[in-house]
Amino acid sequence: MRLVHLDLKGAAPRVSYLEQVFPLLSQLGANGVLVEYEDMFPFKGELEILRSPYAYSEEDIERIQQLAEQHKLEVVPLVQTFGHVEFILKHEKYQYLREVERFPNSFNPHVPDTLALLKSILSQVIEKHRRSTWIHIGADEVFHLGEGMDSKNWMSHNKGDVGTMYLKHIKEVLGFLTAQYWGLRVLMWDDMLRKISVGALRVALVAHACPTAVPFLTKYVESGFEAVWFASAFKGTTGPAQAWTPLSYHLKNHLSWLKVMQAVPRLAPLRLQGVVLTGWQRYDHYSVLCELLPVSIPSLAICLQTLVNGGFTEEAKRKVLDVLGLESVQLEQSTCEGRGAFPGVEIYHMVEQVNGHLKESILKAQEEESAIKGWFSPYHRKRQFGNPRNMESFGSKVLKLHEDWESFIRDLRAQLESIYFPDTVEEWMEENVNPYLDQLRDLVRDYR
Repeated sequence: MRLVHLDLKGAAPRVSYLEQVFPLLSQLGANGVLVEYEDMFPFKGELEILRSPYAYSEEDIERIQQLAEQHKLEVVPLVQTFGHVEFILKHEKYQYLREVERFPNSFNPHVPDTLALLKSILSQVIEKHRRSTWIHIGADEVFHLGEGMDSKNWMSHNKGDVGTMYLKHIKEVLGFLTAQYWGLRVLMWDDMLRKISVGALRVALVAHACPTAVPFLTKYVESGFEAVWFASAFKGTTGPAQAWTPLSYHLKNHLSWLKVMQAVPRLAPLRLQGVVLTGWQRYDHYSVLCELLPVSIPSLAICLQTLVNGGFTEEAKRKVLDVLGLESVQLEQSTCEGRGAFPGVEIYHMVEQVNGHLKESILKAQEEESAIKGWFSPYHRKRQFGNPRNMESFGSKVLKLHEDWESFIRDLRAQLESIYFPDTVEEWMEENVNPYLDQLRDLVRDYR
């Protein structure tokens, strides 16, 4: 299986955009999507507090699954069940379920309400995904586990360590899923398992879950796992505020995975069941946005085709260019030549402009214009005191630069609004445009 990860905890696209993206995924070789809803799920009843104001409706969730079915994509919902639960634990109502009171990252597994809450979250999500044969329970990066008082007490009374405590909670989650949803298969990230002994893993998890793993393969064979998944990345791993996707970095990531895949047959009876191409949209619920989905579509296409063809062959390259409507791809420069014909290509080109020129052109205007430095310094601007003769020498240039960027940004905003909800558009502008454009706006205001 080749699952493309849709991380909806930031910049969740409108369903109308997914209508355009799903056929593309399937054309490029994906056969499933891993959907991490977080606050975009239409939680009901007690859980309604978890919903974003822009959460998908129940009809949207149904539509996403119909689209997936239409394009032969399996839908695997992802529900975090231990760490990365800031979207839950940030609410005052659930604060008492934190492992460490100050931090909203991880659940305290010793409070009975934790499992009760997880059961109702999982039930609501699974109820709306009756066609899905898999669920992903996250379970990665359980920061501060073992640091809370309850955990310390538990470890001293049970002669246990963080690993056994982690497994105990995961077993309870798995126990609920297997009892309640017969035949539903479970995936989880494997970073927390890497520190746990073979014996403990064998007892706890083997019958229930597939680790989405990194090369800890021999350990998993010894623990008795029969199947394993790999997780690569097509975006969202090169920096929390990354705006432009580095193509060769992500291609190399997939080429290294292909090498690991070639080694799997030697590890029988372990078999490789699938690959998740992760595309993180935030590092966690509190961090800024990384690359938008339209910006990373060339990277996704390259990565998928590399997996399909066992390398970035001529055939893979041709397919990428054909499907995306491009003339060529410059891997080292992370650029694409040609107009392109993929969903969101306008945003792709416009973000490239912002990323490459906005900051630079504004700094250049301020730095290189000696009349600004000499006759229109912060000192002059603050006191509204200046010589019109010298000010006129740079005025028209600065006004034109301002005019051009404002009209460009208006177009970009309209494009973003066609794909994203207002909160995303606002956040992306605040992060990537306003820090620079506001300097120019202030200069023009003071000049006038």
